[in-house]
Amino acid sequence: MSHPDGTSIRLLLVDDHQLLRMGLKTLFAGTTTIDVVGEAASLAEAVALSRTLQPDVVLLDLRLPDGHGVEGCREIRTVSPNSRVLFLTSYVDDEAVFSTIMAGAQGYLLKEVSSESLVQAVEKVAAGGSCLDPRLVERAMTRITAMTDSPSAAPTLSEQEQRVLAHVAKGKTNKEVAAAMGLSDKTVRNYLNTIFHKLNVTRRSEAVAHYLRKFSDQEPSSRSSV
Repeated sequence: MSHPDGTSIRLLLVDDHQLLRMGLKTLFAGTTTIDVVGEAASLAEAVALSRTLQPDVVLLDLRLPDGHGVEGCREIRTVSPNSRVLFLTSYVDDEAVFSTIMAGAQGYLLKEVSSESLVQAVEKVAAGGSCLDPRLVERAMTRITAMTDSPSAAPTLSEQEQRVLAHVAKGKTNKEVAAAMGLSDKTVRNYLNTIFHKLNVTRRSEAVAHYLRKFSDQEPSSRSSV
């Protein structure tokens, strides 16, 4: 299954193990539908290449030397909005599965997946579908259902989280929020990750909309307390 126009699926590989990347390149080279256009060994490289290459699918490991794949997924989706992210990892972690879904990923597979199934997963994700390892489906759906079954439960953001979100609502970048609040970029990113989880959203725009509905009439004081 290739693109409707007959072109190959442009795939970016992201994993810090060179031998695994070599094996994946060999696997996809044997297909007629998938073209590996780049490879990265770190999140920084993955984000930079995503911005440059604009791949159709990014095959991303969950844990990399310079950060967590969930954070990387959000950054990739920011610099390359049309790229779809498929996680390929060794980690069976309920929280990680849920976090990747909330970060906007289209799939989560374990590295024990068969070659045929992996190729099919990349094709499915590129076509607009989603793919979750069967062993993880029930656990992830239980978590998501538990959240959606109680829509009246209002999320509670700390005063500091509300401050961060207030700055984001004004259109500030993470760097600008960090400068305004005297925090590091990493701390701001961590706050936003927590806010996204609490509000059950995947995008800054959704978090801002939630802020405008819930918190704009009770904006916290300008007093800072990390």
